[in-house]
Amino acid sequence: MPIADPAAPGVSTGGVTDGGLPSDGAAPVGSPEGAAGRDGRPLRVLYLSFFFPPSRASGVFRGRATANHFAQAGWDVTVITAPREFFSHYLEGGSDETLEATVDPRVRVERPPMNTYHWETDIRRFSRLRKSVPVVADRFYRRFQSWFLPEHYIGWVPGLLARAFKLHARRRFDLVVATGNPFVSFAAAWALGRAWRVPYVVDYRDAWTFNQFTEQVRFGPGTRTATWESRVLRDAAEVVFVNDGMRQWYAERYPFAADRMTVVPNGWEPEFIGRPEFRAPDPDRPLRFGYLGTVTPYLPLDILFEGWRRARTDPLMAGAELHVHGHLGFFAQTAESLREQLAQHESVGVRYRGPFGKADVAEVYAETDALVFCVPGAKYVTSGKVFEYMAAGKPVVSVHEPDIAASEVLKGYPLWFAGDRLDADAVAESFVAAAKAAREMDPSRHAAAQDHAAKYTRSATLSPWEARMRKLVEESR
Repeated sequence: MPIADPAAPGVSTGGVTDGGLPSDGAAPVGSPEGAAGRDGRPLRVLYLSFFFPPSRASGVFRGRATANHFAQAGWDVTVITAPREFFSHYLEGGSDETLEATVDPRVRVERPPMNTYHWETDIRRFSRLRKSVPVVADRFYRRFQSWFLPEHYIGWVPGLLARAFKLHARRRFDLVVATGNPFVSFAAAWALGRAWRVPYVVDYRDAWTFNQFTEQVRFGPGTRTATWESRVLRDAAEVVFVNDGMRQWYAERYPFAADRMTVVPNGWEPEFIGRPEFRAPDPDRPLRFGYLGTVTPYLPLDILFEGWRRARTDPLMAGAELHVHGHLGFFAQTAESLREQLAQHESVGVRYRGPFGKADVAEVYAETDALVFCVPGAKYVTSGKVFEYMAAGKPVVSVHEPDIAASEVLKGYPLWFAGDRLDADAVAESFVAAAKAAREMDPSRHAAAQDHAAKYTRSATLSPWEARMRKLVEESR
């Protein structure tokens, strides 16, 4: 086992959402209707989601929405996630406290202790063994990784398993669902499903053995990681992907599981932005374009800014500003270089507005005339932000390769502007076309855009999946 640090994050105390059982020892139950089993009790699901509120990681919104949707459908939902301190202490700026309040109160959130060996840099928090013989401790840690699974999140697994078995002993779970990354959650779901003889399902928010941004295989056949993936997929009751491109890649690689592979696309949450009313851009001020989301080195920023610079010479774009809302990277070491890159373009109206809480997202959309959808160029990338962009009913400028998975979602959106290639000239043309559409916006086009987005609410995308899971549990009993 990894060397435990004495000050590793532990379990919060307090109510159900802090990881403890209610004071009377009873688990909270969902609605008596919907997901009740033949014995009349709510079906019980254990959801393994490392990134869960208050984490601000991009995948947290799918995890939050899944837990909430199952609870609202009548399931008794327990989420096992990382300790809160992992996001606030080890990932600087990794928390969005406003998100935690949006978790359905019927969802029990468990935060078992986690070994933070890889993440800990403060020598005062090292274990006694690590302080005394650091080389031996490091060798031991790496040996454990090579023996089990080479992921630094592996320190989450022992606490996860211990807590899961304790909860299952008190009241049996009917289903285990795991979302990745990290993919140690998949390995844990496999172990729990086999031990408890209950079905388990894995949800690929990201690809495991290949990089969906570069389309390069990361772990080839014969590697320990590929062996684990094959093992997990062999026994999974269902394998879920966020887009069909990723499903097809995995179906070709693991044909024995292809008939159990499905797509559950991302979506958007009406509770955050509702159905915004039509508001024409102020004719007396320049247009305001907006990018919302985490800025990372993977984004085609050079092409975005050069295209913006060229577009701004058009009279329609005179004085226009590009507001960037969001965190700069997921780690402190990348933030400064990204900040400098943004600052280089302030002379042409690029403004970094900083991060925003999820509760404030409606206000950000309201003050924006058109939106910029900039994502890494790979055909397996969808991004959750595209659904929310469409729901805002604003012109959307695409800055990405034309054949990515998100393009399938945007087809049919009446205010989508994208070139047939990714270069500065095509991006500039899209900006100018979007500016024209913004100035000519009327209530009917705004409503048509929102009608297209309505097909992708979280309820619309998650309801068929939840129904399948209910059927799966009943058939497995």
